[in-house]
Amino acid sequence: MVRALFPGTFDPIHYGHMDIAERASRLFDEVVMAVYDKPLKTLMFSPEERMALVAEAFKDNPKIKVTGYSGLTVEYARKIGAQVIVRGLRVFSDFEFEFRMALANHRLAPDIEIVALITAEEHTFLSSTTVREIAMLKGDVSSMVPPFVQEAFRKKIMEQGDQHSFPNSLRD
Repeated sequence: MVRALFPGTFDPIHYGHMDIAERASRLFDEVVMAVYDKPLKTLMFSPEERMALVAEAFKDNPKIKVTGYSGLTVEYARKIGAQVIVRGLRVFSDFEFEFRMALANHRLAPDIEIVALITAEEHTFLSSTTVREIAMLKGDVSSMVPPFVQEAFRKKIMEQGDQHSFPNSLRD
């Protein structure tokens, strides 16, 4: 059995992530969507909320599992017996970042392969940051995220009020 790890913050999960995960599930026996708990960036949703959204996204695909993790991704991959780490590539700038990360991970764990899948053309503009900004500005994200994520945004925005600001963002 080949187990693949698809790590990320998924804050929130969007159609680009879902596309990569579904395609990976056709290539590998199992895909573990690993929600990173403490990235070095500001998040909108808690680890538990993000895991619940990811789980909802794949509830009908028995080959995709959801878990949370912290620490080094390659160490978590070893812990769960993953032979592959899956990453998605949208644009050229992603390639440079992912290439450097893949080289570092290979140095730390030469036994774990890194597989990069190119996102579907209609998702190349998507990033969680973009989706969050549009949602916080009360824009329409229905073409970017499933309805249950839209509802999570609605609840979170009502709960937090207008506390978020996005300098140099889509408002500029």
